[in-house]
Amino acid sequence: MSTSVRRKRAAVRNALIALFAMILAFVAAPTVPALAANPYERGPAPTTASIEATTGYFATTKLTVARSSVTGFGGGTIYYPTSTTAGTFGAVAIVPGFTNVQSAVAWLGPRIASQGFVVFIIDTNSVYDQPDSRGTQLLAALDYLTKTSTVKSRIDAARLGVMGYSMGGGGALSATRTRTTLKASVPMAPYHGTKSWSGVRTPTLIIAGESDTVAPPSSHALPFYTSLPTTLDRAYLLLNNATHSAPTSANVTIAKYSISWLKRFIDDDTRYDQFLCPNPSGTAIQEWRSNCPYS
Repeated sequence: MSTSVRRKRAAVRNALIALFAMILAFVAAPTVPALAANPYERGPAPTTASIEATTGYFATTKLTVARSSVTGFGGGTIYYPTSTTAGTFGAVAIVPGFTNVQSAVAWLGPRIASQGFVVFIIDTNSVYDQPDSRGTQLLAALDYLTKTSTVKSRIDAARLGVMGYSMGGGGALSATRTRTTLKASVPMAPYHGTKSWSGVRTPTLIIAGESDTVAPPSSHALPFYTSLPTTLDRAYLLLNNATHSAPTSANVTIAKYSISWLKRFIDDDTRYDQFLCPNPSGTAIQEWRSNCPYS
């Protein structure tokens, strides 16, 4: 074999060795992991149709909590997703208003639960309980839900919120002032004798009706909103021509923005920013105020 042939073969062999070494180095090199998605996201990317729908992504069921089996509130109904593969869910306690029982706001239970929440609609100790008492009962219900209930393993106890109607709306405000770790609050047609809520640290969406004569927005919902810290994630939705009873029957606008608010702040799901910022408008909305973009 000539010297030139041997040199050529050696050159080819060296080139192949170098190439093999490069391949090994590439395979062995650590890969940069992709950024993890928000671990609290539940369900596919939302659309206007999905959050306006009567039923969301998750199948749900419910269980009754007897008044006699609890202390601190009057029992109620828990609505929750049947899925055990999606991870734990955030939870929301909802309280009705003066002289009302849970049926007054029951439509919200399966609707919100089907979007990926455990929802507890409660009865109060007395239908005549005042707003602060209703706030205390909301907190007792959340404690029961996360510590004692048969669905506690489905709940992330660090991601909780409250809602309420009328005096229950005032109760939701009161609950957030007491427990500042709550992630979201939605007072609906709220009624409370206290007008300043500067101590609230929970992102709050206040929903009011333009034609509400029981808790007129000018003396309840709007002062409540303006008293919230200007640094707080907050919003004020005034429903066009709506009366005080608007939250007691299925209402697409109330559901749409309540769900978006709960998703944004309990699940930290920024996919819902699109429905909250810039300020929404439409025939059902008389006014929307907020300090978006939200943190």
